[in-house]
Amino acid sequence: MEKNARIYVAGHRGMVGSAILRALEKRGFSNFILAGSDDLDLRNQQKTFDFFQTHRPDYVFMAAAKVGGIHANNIYRAEFLYDNLQMELNVIHAAYLTKVKKLLFLGSSCIYPKLAPQPLKEEYLLSGYLEETNEPYAIAKIAGIKLCENYRRQYGCDFISGMPTNLYGPNDNYHPENSHVLPALIRKFHEAKENNHHEVVVWGTGSPMREFMHADDMADACVFLMENYSGISHINIGTGEDISIRDLALLIKKIVGYQGEIRFDTSKPDGTPRKLMDVGRLHAMGWKHRISLEEGIRSVYEDFCMKKNIRVW
Repeated sequence: MEKNARIYVAGHRGMVGSAILRALEKRGFSNFILAGSDDLDLRNQQKTFDFFQTHRPDYVFMAAAKVGGIHANNIYRAEFLYDNLQMELNVIHAAYLTKVKKLLFLGSSCIYPKLAPQPLKEEYLLSGYLEETNEPYAIAKIAGIKLCENYRRQYGCDFISGMPTNLYGPNDNYHPENSHVLPALIRKFHEAKENNHHEVVVWGTGSPMREFMHADDMADACVFLMENYSGISHINIGTGEDISIRDLALLIKKIVGYQGEIRFDTSKPDGTPRKLMDVGRLHAMGWKHRISLEEGIRSVYEDFCMKKNIRVW
């Protein structure tokens, strides 16, 4: 990417988009095209097309998406399917119409088949049944990846896709019901400590294995791919390391300094038994994550405490 290139980061206020923006700024890029959801509703085709025609970005990072944890995915099924389909259809087609030089679309590790072999290789996509609680979101994200693949095949567009693992970081969602597991646990343990609760309830059995990556590492990988990869296949973005939900809860308990007990509510769903990414292709290109899980959780917990104290939730 040229240093003076016009770069559009869709979803720049979210955890993923803001991390990509920070990564680009560190590398000396400054000619950004930015619009929040209050200024531009990417579900609206005409407004999205008009935006691209007016601003003519050279490069696009498609980080805008409707996201959430198991509960949100299962409750807001129609919204997760409709909103994500609309946004990616509009952005990808507008990028084609306005001859964007390159676009990076982001999938998610949760869209691989529920019982796919571990670790998850890129070729396992669409090889089996999806996790039922996550199916609408997964279908939308798979459609986005296939859009990039087939705009490349039919029109020659340099549209690529990255497949991040579970992410956490600054600007994460700490909603008690709609957030992902790591930020949800941070908030649970913090509030239990503040209120002297004798136990923290964690959904499920604690046995599922999950991989977690700091958003700043993910963003660094995205910029790396934008500058070094042009291929038809999506590329896994992860650490290649996983941890059980039980051990994650114990780690967060230690970092927060909570002294009570942990109780696992086995009436709640576990989701996919294991999700570990095979990151061999990314490593072979010369990129690897830098932030350890404990280091990353400590940093986001400090960020959480600071924002809570100034009532930013």
